[in-house]
Amino acid sequence: MALTRKGEATRQRIVEGAAAEIRERGVLATTLDDVRARTGTSKSQLFHYFPDGKEELLLAVARWEADRVLQVQQPVLGSLRTWEDFDTWREIVVSHYTEQGKHCPLNVVMSQIGRNTEGAQAVVSQMTRRWLAELTAGIEQLQAAGETRPGVDAKRAASALLAGVQGGVLMLLTTGEPEHLEAALEYGIEGIRAA
Repeated sequence: MALTRKGEATRQRIVEGAAAEIRERGVLATTLDDVRARTGTSKSQLFHYFPDGKEELLLAVARWEADRVLQVQQPVLGSLRTWEDFDTWREIVVSHYTEQGKHCPLNVVMSQIGRNTEGAQAVVSQMTRRWLAELTAGIEQLQAAGETRPGVDAKRAASALLAGVQGGVLMLLTTGEPEHLEAALEYGIEGIRAA
């Protein structure tokens, strides 16, 4: 559905309001009435923008949360050129997830939608592709400057870093401790550096 600028703003207000409700109350406790009250929208407006109801809204919230995962890493993630940039990126990632602690908003929404649904997989796949492309481009910059060890496959190295983030975040969510995330990124980055 093509939306006007005002329509886009209303839809975005609903998504952000739903995300805030979910962060405060949890997915199961958040109702469409809660979202309507928070965003000042009517029932007809809500169903105009999300005709399939709560499931469609949750998917939109998941997309928004996935975008936020990458936005919090910018502008550093989009301009990885030096090892100092990678160190700064690592610090941003660790700090962000440490502040979140055991509560990851994207994880909460995805668990409600169901990770194996087509919509959920599309959200995660798109986020992963974007994240991987940024990391790969940064490693390629370092390769061009002769700053990586010989034979580094930039995309595989970026995949390993991303897997380290995801595994470290999972450990943080289950234990509340950021050490696994810190170690995964530290050793992942060191493994790419020229000797």
